[in-house]
Amino acid sequence: MSSSLKAILGPTNTGKTHYAIERMLGHGTGMIGLPLRLLAREVYDRVVERKGAAHVALITGEERIVPPNARYFVCTIESMPVDTRADFVAIDEIQLAEDEDRGHVFTDRILHMRGQSETLLLGADTMRGLLRTLNLGIESEARERFSELTYTGKTKITKLPKRTAIVAFSAEEVYAIAELLRRQKGGAAVVMGALSPRTRNAQVAMYQSGEVDYIVATDAIGMGLNLDVDRVVFASRTKFDGRRHRALTAAECGQIAGRAGRFRTDGEFGETGDCPPFEEETWKRIEQHRFDPVDHIQWRNSALDYASLKSLIRSLERPSGNPVLIHNPNALDEWVLRRMAEDGAIGPNVAGQGRVRRLWDLARLPDFRKAGPEGHARLVLGLAETLADPDARLSDAGLERRLDDLSGTGGGIAKLQQQLANIRTWTYAAHRPDWLENPTKWQDRTREIEDTLSDALHTALTARFVDRRTTALLASLKKEDALVTDLTPDGDVTVEGHLVGRLKGLTFEPVLDARTLEGKAVRGAALAAIRPMLVERLGQIAGAPVGAFSLNDEGNIEFGGHAIARLTKGGDWMSPGVELIGASEVEAGERAAALMRASDWLKHEMSRVLPTHWKLRHEKAGDALEGLARGLAFRILESGAAVDLRQDDPSVRLTGEQREALKALGLRAGRVAAHAPDAQKPAAQRLVAILRAVQAGSPFPLAPEGAGSFPLDGTWPEEALTANGYLRFGRRAVRADLAERLGWEIAKRRKEADKNAFAIPIDLASVVSCPSDDWPAVLKGFGLAPAEKDKETEAVVLWRYAARARPDDRPAPKPRGERPQGHRGAPGGRSQGPERSRNGPGNPRNGPKSTPSVRKIDPDSPFAALAALLPPTPPARDKAKRKRKPKSAKPAASSAFAYTPFQ
Repeated sequence: MSSSLKAILGPTNTGKTHYAIERMLGHGTGMIGLPLRLLAREVYDRVVERKGAAHVALITGEERIVPPNARYFVCTIESMPVDTRADFVAIDEIQLAEDEDRGHVFTDRILHMRGQSETLLLGADTMRGLLRTLNLGIESEARERFSELTYTGKTKITKLPKRTAIVAFSAEEVYAIAELLRRQKGGAAVVMGALSPRTRNAQVAMYQSGEVDYIVATDAIGMGLNLDVDRVVFASRTKFDGRRHRALTAAECGQIAGRAGRFRTDGEFGETGDCPPFEEETWKRIEQHRFDPVDHIQWRNSALDYASLKSLIRSLERPSGNPVLIHNPNALDEWVLRRMAEDGAIGPNVAGQGRVRRLWDLARLPDFRKAGPEGHARLVLGLAETLADPDARLSDAGLERRLDDLSGTGGGIAKLQQQLANIRTWTYAAHRPDWLENPTKWQDRTREIEDTLSDALHTALTARFVDRRTTALLASLKKEDALVTDLTPDGDVTVEGHLVGRLKGLTFEPVLDARTLEGKAVRGAALAAIRPMLVERLGQIAGAPVGAFSLNDEGNIEFGGHAIARLTKGGDWMSPGVELIGASEVEAGERAAALMRASDWLKHEMSRVLPTHWKLRHEKAGDALEGLARGLAFRILESGAAVDLRQDDPSVRLTGEQREALKALGLRAGRVAAHAPDAQKPAAQRLVAILRAVQAGSPFPLAPEGAGSFPLDGTWPEEALTANGYLRFGRRAVRADLAERLGWEIAKRRKEADKNAFAIPIDLASVVSCPSDDWPAVLKGFGLAPAEKDKETEAVVLWRYAARARPDDRPAPKPRGERPQGHRGAPGGRSQGPERSRNGPGNPRNGPKSTPSVRKIDPDSPFAALAALLPPTPPARDKAKRKRKPKSAKPAASSAFAYTPFQ
């Protein structure tokens, strides 16, 4: 039966390797040569799955698994057993015959390796013309790519979509990109040609399983590694090939970019980082898979002369005689062989096939350490000193010492990689039975060390470049099973055992800074788990009793010790709005019931703490009042707690019925003030301050808790005093109800004295908790002036009412509508706000006025409509027509309240 020779040519993702494997398994025996140990291991695993481990061999420079009954051989190109006959033979990635170091091996296999029944050559379409030139009688079959490949241009690393492979060409660059992806995307897998298959497979498994969505790789990714990659981006397009830094060719870029998209899934490619953009001509060629044809390949004479070292070198240098088959005299193994010939300890005069073959075998030791020609040559020359004699072997003791130095796993990534590179050298040596005393023993030992180092390197790579918490959570979210979530009493949220953040009230706080992309990843991954918890908590809030809520000083409603809603500015300070804090992860409809409960609780709290205000504002209790009483009631409501009647001109005169009507609503009107007693309690003062601060959009001052009076430091505006239920008396603020009580006590002393001058005992200062130094100023606030002083002490012993005038130490009234500015600065939120000057109209200190002033109502106030209820201002009359009362005349008896503090 004649043997067929066929070339399957085309770009990546044409199914060439898959086709070859299927053809091989259709024969009784077969062999396939692959360009990388990593790829050989991948194909070996696939064939073992189909045919069983007993029938499949794996042969590479560092691994040799050959069962006695092996029928299928999966090999690296260099390790293909040329004396083994198989029904089927395939050579993969034949375009690598161009490579200056390894190309001659591919060329040799193309020219000489044949299957007894079928031979397949797999590679790029650029080899079509050269194969025809070689006149091998090859039948060519072109394969079209299964999917489209599209150029997308440059993309920032932080903007790269998931399932992207980033390609770089140095370990330092690979690590830097992987570190950036860990911080901003949760992590990345790392794949490099220097990794052992075990490490590489573990890294790829993380990517394939979705534990990480990015992979950072060297150009090893371009050699047939099967990954679910949607986009390939280049971080650079230059590489060090062992001799020099050079730019990648268009064909090399196409080989790498072609790994994007698998089977029928389209792929994309582009650049990132500092990589310059592809020229238009280049990216179009990559999209269309049009590359320059290969016009020559590397070749080496296979008929070598081992009579002497000199004759071997001459035979290696012999040309092919074919212009497309060129010889590279600078290949690493030939360069090392010439160094041996120049070395004094070995010398050029070595003769005999055994000794020459031994030196040639040593010269072909791969440079696993990537030490460069000189560094690699020193290692080989050192081995040659021991092994130059064909009967010489490396001693067990010497090898034991070397392996002991390499078996530790305590180093970092760089050290572990170096150890792996070194152990690969000794693994290679262990598979040369003529180099060691006990090769089988050392094959097991080196494999064990390599596996241990590989696992340690995988762990180190993962620890450095993968955020396990984030990636594990992301992976679990992709499962169909329900996530295992938990919420501790302290609010810690865990998903699948990973702490993702804390739930405070209705606000989820991720454990990472949400401003970072890493933190955003954790938050985004946790939303599916957080949402049910938020829905449950919203339900708890919606059904919670009154006692479960509280209001903090910042105007936030708290539940369970955490703010769940905030007060917002309303139509007036007694009508604030409410909005939830957090729970943005759920729908508005799911928030509605909790928002309604928070609003209802606030209404309940306001009606409880400020019952009088609530009745006036929301139950329209003031509608039952008439005239001045109605206006005064709403002035109290507007002020917050008290109205200073000393500032009214003309004075307010209420009938007894009006005062009783006010009293029935919980209001009091007296000599100096009208006030709401329940609004002067500490809890009420605090609530008023919070509500006024919310309405003003700025802090509002709060009086000292329970103080009968307190000193003023010049920073308290009048509106802040009355909102807290206090009136200004000189340098002190006196609570309105106590000011009224003191006013009655003063009136009582005057009545008992039955004269204009009367004594006021210092004991009365305790009524308003006033120190003796401020007492005279307080009395002046009642319109009193000294009438008689003790001649020796100059202390006032008698007081009298002064003429109707405002005391100099009390500011003029402030126009209605102006709002106080203040702040909470003292401990416990109790501080004083800045003082406001009073320049309002009608102030007697600002000049004469022809007519009595009328209290102006802020047109924006909700009580502006009440102005119509005030008594009309009497028209001005000619002074000559006024009827003067006799000086001795007293007010006529009337049921109207006619007492003013200035009479």
